[in-house]
Amino acid sequence: MSHTIKVLLAEDQSMVREALAALLGLEDDIEVVVQVARGDEVLAAARAHDVDVALLDIEMPGATGIEAAALLHRELPRVKLVVLTTFGRPGYLRSAMESGADAFLVKDAPAAQLAEAVRKVLAGERVIDPTLAAAALAEGANPLTDREREVLRAAADGSTNAELAKLLHLSQGTVRNYLSTAIQKLAVRNRAEAVRTAREKGWL
Repeated sequence: MSHTIKVLLAEDQSMVREALAALLGLEDDIEVVVQVARGDEVLAAARAHDVDVALLDIEMPGATGIEAAALLHRELPRVKLVVLTTFGRPGYLRSAMESGADAFLVKDAPAAQLAEAVRKVLAGERVIDPTLAAAALAEGANPLTDREREVLRAAADGSTNAELAKLLHLSQGTVRNYLSTAIQKLAVRNRAEAVRTAREKGWL
């Protein structure tokens, strides 16, 4: 008898998670052995259940699917990583691949495609949603440095430069410089637009 593929499913919306688990459960060779709702529970669950493949949603409390993928890739390199997202943002694809993901699919892909992706990554193949791949190539790389992203992320709640400086242990002048460079690079008028644009492209 062929080996059953043991899958971990990480998704914070229980209805979506249960639907995905049910769909995958219909496949003879795939078994969802553990489900988690938080990104920071992924590593322990993957270890405890000795999984072959981890299906990771991007937007989760505790840690994003991309952060969880990077951690799994480092700690349990034999586990194959499939990142699932509702948001087909090109920057997410690039980040996911840099984190060691083996597949990147949007959630509205047909169920058969998901099961097929699980089998393919186990066989050593990479699976990427073709429309997203084209968009990511057209979009180019994320122009923001880690520091600029950090400052923009912190600025998303409307904090003042003084508050950001305190939070990030930087001087106000440095915060201002990072913000203005990010605004220039993104070709927008202000920090609110910079945050929005960077989020839409999956660069934050």
